Amino acid sequence: MEKLQVKSTRIIQSVSQYFYRYLFNEIDWNSRLILIKGARGVGKTTLLLQYIRKKLKISPETLYISLDDLYFSQITLSDLAELFVIRGGKHLFIDEVHKYPGWSRELKNIYDFYPELQMVVTGSSMLEIFKGEADLSRRASVYIMNELSFREYLHLMHKIKVPVVALKDILQNHIHYEIEINQKIKPLKYFGEYLKQGVYPFIVTDKALFYEKLENIIHLIVENDLPASTSISYETVTKIKKLLYLISTSVPFKPNITELSRKLQTSRDQLLKYLFLLENAGLIHALHRPGIATSMLTKPDKIYLNNTALMYALDERVNPGTLRETFFLNQVSAKHNVAYSVQGDFLVDNIHTIEVGGQNKTFRQIAGMKDSYIAADDMEYGYQNKIPLWLFGCTY
Repeated sequence: MEKLQVKSTRIIQSVSQYFYRYLFNEIDWNSRLILIKGARGVGKTTLLLQYIRKKLKISPETLYISLDDLYFSQITLSDLAELFVIRGGKHLFIDEVHKYPGWSRELKNIYDFYPELQMVVTGSSMLEIFKGEADLSRRASVYIMNELSFREYLHLMHKIKVPVVALKDILQNHIHYEIEINQKIKPLKYFGEYLKQGVYPFIVTDKALFYEKLENIIHLIVENDLPASTSISYETVTKIKKLLYLISTSVPFKPNITELSRKLQTSRDQLLKYLFLLENAGLIHALHRPGIATSMLTKPDKIYLNNTALMYALDERVNPGTLRETFFLNQVSAKHNVAYSVQGDFLVDNIHTIEVGGQNKTFRQIAGMKDSYIAADDMEYGYQNKIPLWLFGCTY
């Protein structure tokens, strides 16, 4: 216990307090049980440590632990919680929860047995979180951390602060915010670099090795996280790698399930399961038509890679049109429901039809449609329902 407390103090002391992710101010930190889900590399650990250092300070009442610590090969999480509470502990921050077998059941028991204890829990893989949260659904406040927004990237890398602009304000009064932001900076000067390397916070410390680290994250998800959470074989891991490669070289991808099943030598249901796992792991984004109940066995209408950095990491031949669409989908889906649209590229919140393109994109494909807009690249200022694409990166 003493060694854990020393480790906790050391790592809390080392965390930077310069930049805080958007989720920091959205979490109700008074909840007794908080679950923070998100893909690898988005900054969940830093979020925990920053909160402790800023709001709780370092004391015996607060403990940060990572469940990949060898300490937990000898003692259970429940035993640690009991010992911590006996010694006056009040706030337990648990990282890498997916690394611990049976975590969902133990968290439930700790929650019930120790009402004086607050727990804040993260998982670097979203997979086991999705699988286990059913037992905790009535107890936990659940949050999802998305990748860096364009707005956050400007602050983190260039010390430029621009306002958060809600989607409804972008659609109703975008020119006001374009004028305000363009008076501070030239957004297009930084937009291209964001698309290539600005999606993950580790760009700050690992810019030279950014893609090497990102590729390592991809391998960890497919080779470690997937087998740990779903008990799949090495042969299946190989098939999922091949599937991810096929998607990365074909996005936006309208899946032919029969053809994909043949190429991977697997059944339709297994293929749909692989797609479901890749999406929950934060590697792809599957779009469905609005109004259709989705499950693991529901065929997606269209598939994108989760974010633009993954596009550059997995395939050097990046298509500009797909890059724009992937950016829009990644940024807007953090706060809104984005579905497949038959006429435009996306249907947002079942109301707004969005067509994404370059500055010369016309309204031909969405002509006459109510609540339709163009998100156009290479523009500083928009006009009427034609809005600069970069502005959609300021919604959080």
